[in-house]
Amino acid sequence: MLWTAAQKRGASLSDLTHWLSTNPAKLIGQSHRKGQIAQGYDADLLILNPEQTFEVTAELLQHRHKVSPYVGQRLRGVVEQTYLAGQPVYQRPEFVALNQGQLLTSR
Repeated sequence: MLWTAAQKRGASLSDLTHWLSTNPAKLIGQSHRKGQIAQGYDADLLILNPEQTFEVTAELLQHRHKVSPYVGQRLRGVVEQTYLAGQPVYQRPEFVALNQGQLLTSR
């Protein structure tokens, strides 16, 4: 949904990266290890196919309650892979590792 809305407003993937990664890392005082793709930073990455579209269905939702205001909408941008600390946790269409993250606190 975010990529679809951002693209409609003329934003780039770089803008989205700053809004969802770089800036939040700064906000919570973790910019020394989060928010960039660089040596020494946590390798938390998402591989996105920004042009592919999909329709949101209840079956696609990965949470307990299959209710969303986006069900039935056509969105742009499909997540292909997700890495946490350099390890794969999602390879479309399924999760390959669960509960791998750590709780981050500010500063």
